Order: sequence, then structure tokens, then C-alpha cells
Amino acid sequence: MIRELPHLTRRSMASPWRMLAMRAGMALSLLAVAFCFLWFDRDGLKDNLDGVVTFADTLYFTMITVTTVGYGDIVPVTEKARLIDAFLLTPIRLFIWLIFLGTAFELLFKRVYERWRMKRIQEDLCNHVVIAGFGKNGSSTAERLLAGGLKPAELVVIDCCEKACEMARALGAAVIQGDASRDELLEAVRIGQARRLIVSAGRDDTGILIALSARKLAPGLPIAIAIRNQDNEDIAEAAGASQVVNPVTVTARLLAEG
Repeated sequence: MIRELPHLTRRSMASPWRMLAMRAGMALSLLAVAFCFLWFDRDGLKDNLDGVVTFADTLYFTMITVTTVGYGDIVPVTEKARLIDAFLLTPIRLFIWLIFLGTAFELLFKRVYERWRMKRIQEDLCNHVVIAGFGKNGSSTAERLLAGGLKPAELVVIDCCEKACEMARALGAAVIQGDASRDELLEAVRIGQARRLIVSAGRDDTGILIALSARKLAPGLPIAIAIRNQDNEDIAEAAGASQVVNPVTVTARLLAEG
């Protein structure tokens, strides 16, 4: 049985609910414009039921005209009213339908397409850099890699924190939120086809566990890991790390050399 892998995500340019609210506002504004023109020219309308066009009749006629329902109980009878219907209400009707179709595309078709696109990206990952842990060290490393010529499409980030994931998406990286020590997440980022794994988990035990999991899945993968406690450096190397970096030791060396 084939397991469905977790999905990658990228930054969204705008919130779907914000876009929906904006489009609903545009549609209501257009309806208001149409109603105002019909209300001020209500003498050009004829109500076949009682002959009187009231406020409710005008609102009713606006809605059925824009939605192209048209029951024939209220009709434009003067030339001016028909010109308003032809040159004002028809464009408004078309714009509103375009807004509705655009919203349906945004909320349904585009979301389905985006999931399909991210799945394709996920399946085609190769020769990419994976950063497990996007805290201060992980984000700084990503920025240096991108400044050094790494393409955002070649960067994949795994982190449990939603805020960290949002920061990674802002850089253009592909992101999976979750525990990087889990085999399924490492498989999801195609760790076996990765160019390099950088582990900056914030805790030595977590980082070492991630290195162990990655080494099991990708025996030849270069793994760089940040270790805080000097006593854990040998353990990290035994876990499969190709490069062990202790920020405290590095800082002390730089200060001593300076």
C-alpha cells in the first residue's frame, strides 16, 4: 500500500478570504450602481401588476436583471430606460458574472491546481538543499545560501513552527511543517535525492535524531548539524553527521583569532 506523502507548501500571495471579501464588495458596489440608476429612472419602468414601481420593485428588478432571470412582470418601456439596460446594466451583469467565475476559480480550481503543482514539484525534487529547523541559525543559513546563488526552488525547509514555516515561504522555499526526524517527512522531501541536509533543530538530541533518520534513508548524503554542547559532537558524528558545527566553539575561535 502506497502512503500519501505530506504536501509541500509555498507562500500564498493573498488570503482566499480576503480575495473573497474584496470580490463580494465589488459585486455589491456594482449592484448599488445599477440600483441607483434604475431608481432615478424608475418612471421608465412599468410594473404589469399594479402599475406602480416602488423601492422594493426597483431592487427586485435590479436583481433579476443582473442575474438574467427576467420574469417579465417589470419591464423598461421608455427609450432612456432601455438604453440604461443596454449600456449600463449589461456591462455590470458581465462584470458580476466574471467576479463570480473568478471567485470559483480562485477557491476551487486554483486550489486543486496548486495542490497538483506542488505534488509535481515534490515528485521532481532533485539535487536540492534541505534545512531541518528554521530558527535563527537555520534562517541565517538559508539567506546565505540564497545570497550565494542557490535558487529558492532548490531550497526545502522542515520545521514544526508555523511562524518559522511562514518565514521560509517568504524566501520562496518549499516548506513542510512537521517533525524532521520522522521518516515520512524526510521521504516527502526526497532526502535520497538531496544535495545536502543542514540540521539546526535548536536541541542536540533532536538534531542527532534527525541525522540518524536521514542517514538511514540516505547513506551517502552530506549532513551538516549544529550542536550546542561540545560533549555531543562525537555523538553527532557517530549518528552520521558529515560536518558538526558548534556555534559556541566557532564564536570563541573567531574571537581568539581576532
